[in-house]
Amino acid sequence: MVTQLADGMTNSQRGGDVSTQNAQPVTLIRPSHGWVPFNLRDLWEYRELLYFLVWRDVKVRYKQTALGAAWAILQPFLTMVIFSIFFGRLAGVPSDGIPYPLFTYTALLPWQLFSHALTESGNSLISNQQLITKVYFPRLAIPLSAVLAGLVDFGIAFLVLLGLLLYYGVLPTLAIVTLPLLIILALATALAIGLWLSALNVEYRDVRHTIPFLTQVWLLATPIAYSSSLVPEPWRMLYGLNPMVGVVEGFRWALLGKSGEVGSLIWVSTAVVVFLLFTGLIYFRRMERTFADVV
Repeated sequence: MVTQLADGMTNSQRGGDVSTQNAQPVTLIRPSHGWVPFNLRDLWEYRELLYFLVWRDVKVRYKQTALGAAWAILQPFLTMVIFSIFFGRLAGVPSDGIPYPLFTYTALLPWQLFSHALTESGNSLISNQQLITKVYFPRLAIPLSAVLAGLVDFGIAFLVLLGLLLYYGVLPTLAIVTLPLLIILALATALAIGLWLSALNVEYRDVRHTIPFLTQVWLLATPIAYSSSLVPEPWRMLYGLNPMVGVVEGFRWALLGKSGEVGSLIWVSTAVVVFLLFTGLIYFRRMERTFADVV
């Protein structure tokens, strides 16, 4: 950034004839070149903007809706009912000794958080194109706010899980203290993929059509209606490369006391998320300089 006087001349060019007290500095914001650091300090300085973006996304989601926040409960609950009928009763899919509705709903909670955050963050830059072209702020705030807004739905739907735990008489173990870390892992997964998709979506608009298909395929590849124990042992670590495998199985372990090789799956999934998040931040920052021109 370069600071100049209002007429475009620097102090040295004016020869000191005019007092700098009357000067009106102008800040020029120029696109960066070469290696672009993450510069997360700018994001912290715009934390109030991030808060208002999150609050705006929450209000827009339920504005002029008949059921309002009840959708946060109906979506995972009705999906649980469908899975329980077709997979639990008709297909007889094993649930590791856990009541199938509870087994499924515990997995649907982090999945709903992830899928909503992924969809919203992937389309966030396109949805805010008028804001991007008019004012400067850290563009990272847009996909990040879309991810954080999903926590409201998660908190509402979590109340139903507490009721299911009480109904089936299941008491969580001390492993429940790790639940906040698993929630962060789910959000980080959505943000990592959302950074890639949102930046690509600015350049290639057909990306938005692939996001619903991606979430559908990802749902089938995640152990929500079934347990990861059904995957053969030699393939289980490879299966853990799907970062949501570690999140879902981690939720079942933390809330239901499910045993098994959960720890190894979580560590593999965490390593994948860290890699995707790091590379996603690099790609997002590199493409950020052209967002205002292309979007």
